[in-house]
Formats: sequence, C-alpha cells, structure tokens
Amino acid sequence: MKFSRRQAIGGAAAAAALGGAAVAGGAVGRATAPSGLHHDTVAFRGQRQAGIITEVQDRLHFVAFDVVTKDKTELAALLRRWTAAAERMTLGEEVTPNGAVGLGDYTPPSDTGEALGLPPSNLTLTIGFGPGLFGPTPAKPDRKDRFGLASRRPANLNDLPAFPGERLDPNKSFGDICIQACADDPQVAVHAVRNLARIGFGVVSVRWSQLGFGRTSSTTRSQETPRNLFGFKDGTNNVLADDTKLLDDWVWVGADDNPAPASWMSGGSYLVTRRIRMDIEPWDRTTLLEQEQVIGREKGSGAPLGQEIEFDEPNFELTANGSPMIPVDAHVRLAHPDSNDGAHLLRRGYNFTDGSDGFGHLDAGLFFIAFVRDPGKQFVPMQRKLMLKDALTEYLIPNGQAVFACPPGLSAGQWWGQTLFEG
Repeated sequence: MKFSRRQAIGGAAAAAALGGAAVAGGAVGRATAPSGLHHDTVAFRGQRQAGIITEVQDRLHFVAFDVVTKDKTELAALLRRWTAAAERMTLGEEVTPNGAVGLGDYTPPSDTGEALGLPPSNLTLTIGFGPGLFGPTPAKPDRKDRFGLASRRPANLNDLPAFPGERLDPNKSFGDICIQACADDPQVAVHAVRNLARIGFGVVSVRWSQLGFGRTSSTTRSQETPRNLFGFKDGTNNVLADDTKLLDDWVWVGADDNPAPASWMSGGSYLVTRRIRMDIEPWDRTTLLEQEQVIGREKGSGAPLGQEIEFDEPNFELTANGSPMIPVDAHVRLAHPDSNDGAHLLRRGYNFTDGSDGFGHLDAGLFFIAFVRDPGKQFVPMQRKLMLKDALTEYLIPNGQAVFACPPGLSAGQWWGQTLFEG
C-alpha cells in the first residue's frame, strides 16, 4: 500500500530514526528503511550523501545556483532551512507540516503542493559547492573571497579547463551551489528543486537547471544496463556500490587529500557535469557498421567488438584483416581505464531532450554526471584525450559543464555545509 505525503512519518522522531539507520547502511549509500517508512524511501542521513552510489533512479532534476547574498550568516541560515525541507521531502512529506493547504486561506502556502498524494519515489537530494563560493582558484586568481572560505577550499576543487571542440554556454555552466534531485517520478524531483529554489529566494538565484530521463548508468548489479540516445548500452562496467576498493581509490576523498582547514571534504566526492548535445540527425544516417566502429561495441548485445556478451572485458589486441577489431579511435578504447592510467569514474548521467532548435534539429543528448576523487587527475586528462582523438566527438556538441565539491553525509542534527561554515 502506498502512503500519501500526509500519511508518511514526519517530524523529528522520523528524522532521528532515519539518521540512525543510515549510519549502518552508509557503506552502500542506502539504508534499509526503518519500520513504518514507505518502501521507496532512501535514507537522507548517513556516512555518505544519498544520490552518489544509491541505486540510480529513473529521473533527474539538476539545478545550479548563484549566491546573491553577501551575508555569510544569511547563507548558512538558508542551508539550515534547506536541510530541514530536503529531509522532509525525501520522506514523502511537505516542506513544512500541512504546508500546501493547511496554513490558512490568506497565507501563502509553504509547499507548492504538486507532490501531494505521491509516494517518495526514492527521492535523493545531493548538495555540492562550486569553486566560486571559495574565492580565488589557480584559473581565476582575482576572484573575490566573498565569505571568507578561501582557506577551506578543497585542494582539488578547481575550475574545469576549456576542452577542444566544445561550445560552452555560460548560461548552462558553472554555479556556486548545486542540488541533484533524483527520483523515480519526475514530478517528485521537480517539486523538490522548485521548493528549494523558492525557499532560497533573495539568498540564491537559479543559474541553470537540467531535467533528465532514462538513466545512462547503473550503480548496482541488479540494474539493467540502460541505452543512450544513440541506441547503445551506456555505463557498462561502471563503478558499483559494492566495489569498495574502487570507491576508496577513485570516488571518496581521502583524509590526506586536503590540508586541515578543508578536512570537511574527507569522505565526500567531486561532482562533474557535462551537458553534451548529440548531433542525432547525422548519427541516424550512419550505417550500423560505422556506428559500432565508432563506439567499439555491438549495438544489440552491448558486447565489446570481438566478444560475446556485454560484460566481457574488451580485448584491444584482437585484429581482423590486420586492423584492430576495436579501432584506435573508438570510444570504448579511449575511455577505458587501461588507456587512462587505471582511472575510473563513477558515472551517473541521464538522457535529456529539450525540444528542438531553430533548424528543426533535436536539442537532445547526454547530461553527463560523474563522481570522482580528483577531477584534475581522473576527469580532465580523459576528457582532453576524448575530445582530441575519439571518433564519437564528430557527433557531440558539449555546451555546458561544472564541478562541485560534495561533502560526506550528515549525522543526526547536522545541516548541509555545517562543517564547512563552522569547522
């Protein structure tokens, strides 16, 4: 039986129960829901933020904010309010008790109400902080330290460089704070972002946002490998929630990665986004053989060329008629850890379609999301190589990107960013 939002357990007692359960389940990013909670509720508190190694949901609403206040105290107060609202929404509740219709006829509702009656739908809310919040970086040494946080900037939180072939739109890039809302119901994800933006009015402003559907990766072995809008299975051999060694090596920030003032990032991860428009119409006119050569996999099975099934390891030594079966410029070859000093990324992207442009071409593609321990060592070299050598780039138009520092999870009573602002 599905609970309505008013039937779901609320208040401080629910928060405390959820927080305790999350600690036990933090190693896999998702705790078993305490008795009485809806079956599709994901623990908000725990060792790690939900929405990283949590089983990937079907829908995304991602938003990046610019901080418009100059008052550090006001920003911290907003983060407290956001945390309380976010925790309630992940439980399937309104932002405040009876916030949609129960505050009186002449009072603006504190909840916009479009999620009334909907289940929690595995909603996760993940927060990250961008380089602009911390003042100067090597790429932008003259940026002002608006909130006295420069000494607390994590060592590897730097503005991403420009890459060959991209057409970055500043209105689809950067940001001081991000929130990633993932859910199995798009209205639940949209409701969460809409209400956090409403609460933030006057303190932050929306810089850009992106809706996503059709996840393009998996984080658990039980999930089927999805397909991207080119029709190929995507995210094969992704880092999974139970790959403890890979997670420690390539996803979670270590205690020794930062100086003491930035130790608040220990156990967190860096979030990298790329909005990649796919040049779909030319791709659709390309032969199947060429498509498979560009990707390096069979379109039907997802197997690497020369192999039988999807999860077979690519064999880059195999040849046919004197040529590599997986071409030297194939995406699979160039993106593989063997071609990138063993580096792994935890991918968590989504398909998107935002209508069409003025020429009648689909504005659609991949909203790429990856979580990494060090963007400069993992993402940047790989991306530069792909943009220079990958045959797939002929069909891609990257037009947005950003990077954020996502702190570890919250213990009972903590609020988003507390260890950053209070030490």
